[in-house]
Amino acid sequence: MKLTRFSDIGLRVLMYLAREARSPAVTVAEVAMQFDVPHNHLVKVVGALAKMGCIDAVRGRNGGIHLAVGADKLLIGNVLRMLEGDTEMVDCERIGCRLSSDCLLRHALKVGVEAFYDTMNLYTLADIVEGNVGEHIGNMHKVFLMDRVSL
Repeated sequence: MKLTRFSDIGLRVLMYLAREARSPAVTVAEVAMQFDVPHNHLVKVVGALAKMGCIDAVRGRNGGIHLAVGADKLLIGNVLRMLEGDTEMVDCERIGCRLSSDCLLRHALKVGVEAFYDTMNLYTLADIVEGNVGEHIGNMHKVFLMDRVSL
């Protein structure tokens, strides 16, 4: 199983926002620069995260993005399930597979995916940004602000 780029970026956005409240607010442009992600693609990811209730996004000159709930409340498996959607790994009907009436592959893959999400739910967003990762994220933001001031 491989995560989509959309989910990968979504997790990185959440990780970046998981540190303490920031002033000034984190912008989409900042996150795009930090992770070298096209701005337009990031806007779609941020929109999805906002629609899911994970982040709040405020438009305008003093706007920005921040977590809508505590990082300790966001279960990674649930976030990934929302970002990835509920599509099956194989679509037996679409390809007209002649084995689909007796095949257990579809079921086995579904069980495996559920086990993956259950395992990912053992971790919160707060868990994955502890320690050095969290420190690195904080430093990334500080450097961004210093670079912005020096321009």
